Amino acid sequence: MNERDISEALGKAAEARDSVEPALLQRIADAIQPTLQAVRPLPRTWVLVSALMLIGGAVALGEGLRAGLFGFAKMDVIERVAIFFTLFWLACVAGTEFVNSMVPGSRRRIAAGKLGVSAGLLLLCVFALFFRDYHTEHFVSAGLLCLVTGVLHAIPVGLMGWLLLRRGVALNRISAGITAGTFAGLAGIALLELHCANFQALHILVWHTAVLPVSVAVGVIWARVLQDGKPGT
Repeated sequence: MNERDISEALGKAAEARDSVEPALLQRIADAIQPTLQAVRPLPRTWVLVSALMLIGGAVALGEGLRAGLFGFAKMDVIERVAIFFTLFWLACVAGTEFVNSMVPGSRRRIAAGKLGVSAGLLLLCVFALFFRDYHTEHFVSAGLLCLVTGVLHAIPVGLMGWLLLRRGVALNRISAGITAGTFAGLAGIALLELHCANFQALHILVWHTAVLPVSVAVGVIWARVLQDGKPGT
């Protein structure tokens, strides 16, 4: 057998196809047809991110106005601009990654874990730059109150974000939970910065920033609950 014979044999094998009865194909099509429904496409990414920002901003500012903007009033202009611009920028990044994690095929610019760690480190740097009162009066009692307050307001932000993106599909639910927790945690921290007038450095560095990892942990737990409750996962 020469090369020509081998080539012809391979060509014939490639051309050979198992025939399928048209009646069988029709029965398959008839079985699938009733389950097919038109799918409404998701809005553009910037629309969804804007909606997430509105949710986070509404919760933080709404509760801040209700409880009092004591922290915001105590800050000078430079502190306000630096702290809230940082929170806003981080929330935009986290919100974008949250949306992308719910839309298969979207481009991911930063891994979920790196996003949470980077956000926490950047906030620590900004807080350390502006808050230098290292007294520790009522460190634990006041700190736990702020931590609980921040997390309790981060949770509804995360839940409303999930509802907003419920038509999306998270191929990696844990990653989506981390990004959701990061975004929600930033909203909780924003509320504390608006309301809390305790400018002791350790109070802010420890307890305010701790809202972020706790919110991420809640997001991961929620993602695991959803994953475990889904058949076949």
